Amino acid sequence: MGNTVMLRALVLALAVAAAAAGKRKTYIVHMAKSAMPAEYADHGEWYGASLRSVSAANKMLYAYDTVLHGFSARLTPAEAASLACVEGVLAVNPEARYELHTTRTPEFLGIAGADLLPQSGTAADVVVGVLDTGVWPESRSYDDAGLGEVPAFWKGQCAAGAGFNASACNRKLVGARFFNRGYEAAMGPMDTDRESRSPRDDDGHGTHTSSTAAGAAVPDASLFGFAAGTARGMAPRARVAVYKVCWLGGCFSSDILAGMDAAVADGCGVLSLSLGGGAADYSRDSVAIGAFAAMEQNVLVSCSAGNAGPGSSTLSNVAPWITTVGAGTLDRDFPAYVALGNGKNYTGVSLYSGKPLPSTPLPIIYAANASNSTAGNLCMPGTLTPEKVAGKIVVCDRGVSARVQKGFVVRDAGGAGMVLSNTAANGQELVADAHLLPAAGVGEREGIAIKSYVASDPNPTATIVVAGTQVDVHPSPVVAAFSSRGPNMVTPEILKPDIIAPGVNILAAWTGKAGPTGLAADTRRVGFNIISGTSMSCPHVSGLAALLRSAHPEWSPAAVRSALMTTAYATYSGGGSPLLDAATGATATPFDYGAGHVDPARAADPGLVYDLGARDYVDFLCALKYSPNMIAAVARSRNVSCAENRTYSVGGLNYPSFSVPFSTANGDGGESSAAATVTHTRTLTSVGGVGTYRVSTSVSGAAQGVAVAVEPAELAFAAAGEKKSYTVRFTSRSQPSGTAGFGRLVWSDGKHSVASPIAFTWT
Repeated sequence: MGNTVMLRALVLALAVAAAAAGKRKTYIVHMAKSAMPAEYADHGEWYGASLRSVSAANKMLYAYDTVLHGFSARLTPAEAASLACVEGVLAVNPEARYELHTTRTPEFLGIAGADLLPQSGTAADVVVGVLDTGVWPESRSYDDAGLGEVPAFWKGQCAAGAGFNASACNRKLVGARFFNRGYEAAMGPMDTDRESRSPRDDDGHGTHTSSTAAGAAVPDASLFGFAAGTARGMAPRARVAVYKVCWLGGCFSSDILAGMDAAVADGCGVLSLSLGGGAADYSRDSVAIGAFAAMEQNVLVSCSAGNAGPGSSTLSNVAPWITTVGAGTLDRDFPAYVALGNGKNYTGVSLYSGKPLPSTPLPIIYAANASNSTAGNLCMPGTLTPEKVAGKIVVCDRGVSARVQKGFVVRDAGGAGMVLSNTAANGQELVADAHLLPAAGVGEREGIAIKSYVASDPNPTATIVVAGTQVDVHPSPVVAAFSSRGPNMVTPEILKPDIIAPGVNILAAWTGKAGPTGLAADTRRVGFNIISGTSMSCPHVSGLAALLRSAHPEWSPAAVRSALMTTAYATYSGGGSPLLDAATGATATPFDYGAGHVDPARAADPGLVYDLGARDYVDFLCALKYSPNMIAAVARSRNVSCAENRTYSVGGLNYPSFSVPFSTANGDGGESSAAATVTHTRTLTSVGGVGTYRVSTSVSGAAQGVAVAVEPAELAFAAAGEKKSYTVRFTSRSQPSGTAGFGRLVWSDGKHSVASPIAFTWT
């Protein structure tokens, strides 16, 4: 009997192991291009043979030739392990799934009347490639009136598919392609009743981001009358190419890489990716690997920082060759007022445009008291008791489910209106929504006060009044609470995000397939929508990068990013007080905003730039002690290596900001009388001609004990293109682990101020 049980257990274990070994998933296979044996006619043939050597009947999903050399395929873990041992294979990485990070802006940025971009049709034409959910080509934001012929260098295509004709492209929308093999391999065949196997945007996100970056000027644009005016992208005369890589089930790295591969080969000068999947080692981060190759081809890659704020170390897309963009607010708001029965009024926000509530107050109830669920306060589907909410305004707490879905739940249960209260996670940040019923979003403090009234009054009443659009709101910008924050957990010596840009309540073009809330129950259709996220701030910077690339075609991607960073502002005009954080109402830091808020008018003439090239980034990887195969996976070649007789330092990367980690001494509180010194070197290139620049430094908070020594303290440039180097030594005694402090280093010639943020940490 015992032997029989043991035998059955062994058979079961073997069956489980076999099932695990046989379960296929997508892997990205990095190949050493130069290692192709002579018997193969081309790399595609070699890739196929390498795959068949471990999986005889298998086929590639994609073969990559631009942003990486290799292919993607469905493999079992055992096959992947075997393939990693095949000659010429650099790395075999499992696919990752990425998620989307989801007007008045030109006026707010000071470029409404500026002309930074030369006339299109010249050699300075720039194509912005947007990797997202596709495009709604019928939108007026893709009108090509006034644009010259498509640039001769452009190699892209307009791919026909379901509900999308090749004729949908024009001189503005110069390319549209879709990549779905990875998605369908992982998730099964798509539901074509819900999404289109074509570049057609069924979601709205991709149309919003691409029109934000480079949409044409559209007069009389608004969402239900909110934010009325002329909507235009940051670079309205740049071209747009869309690469649909995101679907209902997410954005899969095999598809993202295929989109990046095509975009670089097509001739895009800027790539915009409002998506992310957390922070990962660069040799395993598909977006970082694709962005490295794009950088080598002189393409700037701009990515969203993520919407995981306000927690610390929540960033995505932190590779130093990527421009990482956080989000701030505009000086525009959409106020709504909650008037309580005790005579007190509280201000919130709303984009509701339907039938208003009656002028007489209605009963108001807290959702937690109208539910049998322990999470009833969140107004999750099916949690509200209709008898308790019918005809009443319901107070719901923000979190877990979508803000607009909570309103649908209230409406479905018979509620008349909703007050959406922030919790500590969102603080005082207000994000407006096009609710399906009369509703207002309020800050945490206001929410606490309203709930206190509801709990203390035996017959609480309220009403909600939506008040339209308000401009010249101050202070602005403030860092959005949702914007992901540093420190950088992959490489603490690199400060991220790089910069912030408008990302809250942004008006831009929308799909005709979905309503403004994105809910299936929302049958409204709009030409423009107002949404928020670092997904919205990223294309602002992508479009501004296109402006700068067109005005300065000789600038490298690193020079463009440097210009945007060193001219950004971290204080408000007038009083000079520091930027604030919407999550806390307190002063924000470089871990929140990087170099500061983008200032495009100043970025066009930065004076000096911190330039970088592919070899500089390889040296950076050497400083991180990457193995030859890890470097080859990022740089796509075994012909790059680290010199054995050279000492590499992360502090030697010519980055426009400084992040200085100190080690905390052992002992009580981390105090030590011994001082430690961290040295960084930088090189500045003149793009403003003759000038003598003098340096100034400042530190604040916990960094006041840090000595900052810059040598030399003066740099004289005799001509544009001249380079000058300097060294910075940061010296500090130990502080308790977890301490952080900040500072700023500025080079100025009296006309230009070339500013760099400094972040100090003790761990």
